[in-house]
Amino acid sequence: MAGSSMPRTGDHSILTAIGGTPLIRLGGIVPDGAAEVWVKLEGGNPTGSYKDRMALSVIRAALERGDVRQGDTLVEFTGGSTGMSLALVAGVLGLKFTAVFSDAFSHSKQQAMEAFGATVVVEHSDDGLITTALAERMRERAHDLAAQPGHHYVDQFGSPDVPPGYVPMGTEIATSLGGEFDVFCHGVGTGGALMGALDGMRAAGASPQVVALEPTQAPLLSEGRSGAHSVEGIAVFTDPAFLDRSRLDDVRVIDQNRAFDTCRRLACSEGVFAGASTGLNVAAAIELAEQLGSGHRVVTIACDTGLKYLGEQPYV
Repeated sequence: MAGSSMPRTGDHSILTAIGGTPLIRLGGIVPDGAAEVWVKLEGGNPTGSYKDRMALSVIRAALERGDVRQGDTLVEFTGGSTGMSLALVAGVLGLKFTAVFSDAFSHSKQQAMEAFGATVVVEHSDDGLITTALAERMRERAHDLAAQPGHHYVDQFGSPDVPPGYVPMGTEIATSLGGEFDVFCHGVGTGGALMGALDGMRAAGASPQVVALEPTQAPLLSEGRSGAHSVEGIAVFTDPAFLDRSRLDDVRVIDQNRAFDTCRRLACSEGVFAGASTGLNVAAAIELAEQLGSGHRVVTIACDTGLKYLGEQPYV
């Protein structure tokens, strides 16, 4: 179980496997005459998600400050990917983890969190749909649990330690491409990955245009209107804590069904097996590539592995 052994903080623990993921160029699904589309394959992280980067950043910082100690319990509400990452890192660093989850998300994610040693508390949804109201209930329940002695709220939607975890991802992209790319597009959940990666890109000398993405079914950023959707990990709250809108060049909406279709095309034609948020990212990247034309580059993120979504959208 998580927290049952002494932390392994040396250079040979699984934590050293976080980051350094491949960057690939898509082929057949990008139309002729379009810009190049490059995708950072974050499914190569230990839990199969770029959330490993964030979890390591947040937990290490909390331990270094003395905010938490070995044997304490971290608490967070999560759709699963963040929960897996927190469970993994917490276990290695001598902590426990409780996830507030919901049946609106992939059941396989609950199983994976439990496999990493997490205690999972389930908040039931309305008809299996992801809504702002559901997220609010999950957050309240997490706050209640975190108020217990020896428990601490991670705060993935507010901790200042979240964006720095994604800075290396942006640096890796910029270094791989020599700083030469025109647009970076990515879906917005907390905004931490988008802003953190952008910080890393700019520190490495790249200055791409930045396009934030969201599903048509929940145009929170573009219209300030919430809605039920099935793209896990994005479009949760109307005011993402880490998103600096002044750094955005555009906000685009992509229909979730188009995102699901793009996922299936990625798997069949490119060998990239990922979740719906990746499908949304790539659908938007191809749209932007068609508009820019040849001689340009668009970069986006494959956030996690599709193994988490078997039996769920987009693989049903």
